[in-house]
Amino acid sequence: MITDQTNAEFWVITDTHLIADSLHDNGAAFKLIQNTSQGKDLAYQESALSAFCRMANDQKPAAIIVTGDVTFNGELLSAQKFQEIFSELTTTKLLVVPGNHDLFDGWARHFKGEDQLYTSQISPSEWHTTFQPSYDCALDEDPHSLAYSVQLNPQYLLLLLDSNLYGQEEGRGAPATAGEISEDQLVWLKKQLLYAQKHQLRPLLFMHHNLYAHNPAVNRGFVLNNAQTLRRICQDYDIKVAFSGHIHAQNILGPQAPTPTTEIVTSSFCSYDQAYGIVAVNQDEIAYHRQIFNMKPYLTKIEQENYTLTHFHQYLKDLQLRNLSNQSLGQAAASQSESPLLSRVNHLFLEMNYNYFTGHNHLSKPALNQLYDSAEYRTLVAAMPRFSNYLKTLYDTSSHSNLAVKIRY
Repeated sequence: MITDQTNAEFWVITDTHLIADSLHDNGAAFKLIQNTSQGKDLAYQESALSAFCRMANDQKPAAIIVTGDVTFNGELLSAQKFQEIFSELTTTKLLVVPGNHDLFDGWARHFKGEDQLYTSQISPSEWHTTFQPSYDCALDEDPHSLAYSVQLNPQYLLLLLDSNLYGQEEGRGAPATAGEISEDQLVWLKKQLLYAQKHQLRPLLFMHHNLYAHNPAVNRGFVLNNAQTLRRICQDYDIKVAFSGHIHAQNILGPQAPTPTTEIVTSSFCSYDQAYGIVAVNQDEIAYHRQIFNMKPYLTKIEQENYTLTHFHQYLKDLQLRNLSNQSLGQAAASQSESPLLSRVNHLFLEMNYNYFTGHNHLSKPALNQLYDSAEYRTLVAAMPRFSNYLKTLYDTSSHSNLAVKIRY
């Protein structure tokens, strides 16, 4: 048991995509990867995660749980650096699950000058060895995967699942995007849930891939291949909450009948506005809220002199907007001398995506209809017809929040 406190708090982060500083020289090859990394920060994550660790030592949550894609592309040195950073935790426990980019990823690279060079990939056994302190907290481990269970406190059992598809040898290309919970792991999971029932523990799920489709237009490879099977298990054992990552977007979906589970996806820690989830549990409820990390107070004296680190949220926003600009009408706008309408169309595209990924995407129905009727939106859809279905999924008119939720027992 991590803590004997009935009222406990843990934090959730996901998709940190750390590449160890020792794996690049900030040269041409690395800069090319950074500029095509879909808004992920690759250059400063050692500093960001170290600052996050210092904040945890200050505020002392019971645990930090990482729901996968710990590393950029499965570099063994990056996993080892991640564990080294969090070995500085004093009372907080680090609990990790792998993501689709972490194990036997054929894209693992060392960047030097203009060259991308091979670097050691992470095998399942090396993952276990590297993150042995996480597994030392285990109540039980699945012998067939990297899944394990941890008793948080007298009321809650954490079930940390391995939802990834990887072979028995090093990868030679892109990692699998899709995931599933293997049959053997499902058998182990049911044993854990029976244990929870017997000992009156409330189970919480953690995994990289999603239980539900959080975007109706873009979900292939994100939702578990056997999500229906896991949803039935959630129904049979009355699992109230699941935490996942993978989509890099902040999104909360309530129970999808007959499944009683609320699924919470926190946005990528290395992107957008550097968010994490704070989860408070007690005998009556689970409360989650999204928190933006302000790392400035936790930087070292030398880091305080770095303008990017002290203005990190603006840096992350600029990264994301630059990535989105590559998908927008930017080149067309430039070719037409930035006509006022086209400039507003570009701004709308950037704003819609940014709000979606950070969870600030609620609009009233009248406001949404007004947006759809605008000249900017009609121009955007006409110019990018293949994005039309996707664009209609970016705003949410329901009354629930993607930033906070409470689940009562």
